Amino acid sequence: MKVPSDARAALHATLRDLIAEWQLTPVDEPIAGIASLVQPVLDADGTRRALKVAVAEDSNRGESATLQVWRGRGAVELLRADPRRRAVLLEWLGEPLTHQPTHDALTEVARLCGVIHRKAAPQLPSLFDSVATWLGDLASLDRAVPAPPRFVSQALRAGRDLIDGTPTHVVHGDLHDGNVLWRERTREWVVIDPKGYRGDPAYDVAPMLWNRWDELEWFGKPGEAIRDRFYALVDGAQLDERRARDWVVVRAMINISWTVLDARRERRDLTEADDESITRNITLAKAMQDVRP
Repeated sequence: MKVPSDARAALHATLRDLIAEWQLTPVDEPIAGIASLVQPVLDADGTRRALKVAVAEDSNRGESATLQVWRGRGAVELLRADPRRRAVLLEWLGEPLTHQPTHDALTEVARLCGVIHRKAAPQLPSLFDSVATWLGDLASLDRAVPAPPRFVSQALRAGRDLIDGTPTHVVHGDLHDGNVLWRERTREWVVIDPKGYRGDPAYDVAPMLWNRWDELEWFGKPGEAIRDRFYALVDGAQLDERRARDWVVVRAMINISWTVLDARRERRDLTEADDESITRNITLAKAMQDVRP
């Protein structure tokens, strides 16, 4: 869902205010994300930076705190932040990992898991609290969830077990090759755009499974290809296979519930794009049924 025009105007106004306050010089046009704007800028000494402002949502309130915890190790360097305005000034990075072959991207994402999944920091929001809310939404839809009931039941049961404990690690929340960029000065790949939680590192497996979907379809056996990606990530990052499998199912069913709830809030029928998204998430959950740790 794109940023509404009034919210987009507010983001542009925030950019203008921050450029003046932080003594920055804009270069090029802002880059629009789903719920953010990134303005290329020069700082006082002429170094190129990225000024990012985002729509204030629960899902992004942990971004600046997470970047502060990482301190540029395996992640984009945070130079300045205004959490109230969801604004961060970041180092400028290069091309995304999406330009690399899938095998190389999986290897790099797995390596980064070992760097960024640090001991949980108390200042970060709890992933488990958010998941509890999302599971409640999923349960409330009951038979209105357009997915096999056995997958919904599995997600509710597994999800409640997964969050029955204490968050242990820093979690990105949306870790995929589009959120990994090249840092030229240190010659390494680093992550960007964390949702930022304290939670379970196995939660971070799912996004690399649902990205590059056209490649999965081209393969002809998407279930097998999904499991190949799954094992590459779990083995490379040394994650708990059972928890990672369960998180994929949980996240897939939550994704479907969000699609349905968005349509209800907007008082519309499901679109063709919604149907495609639902089918992809059902395919993910189905692929996980053959993962038996």
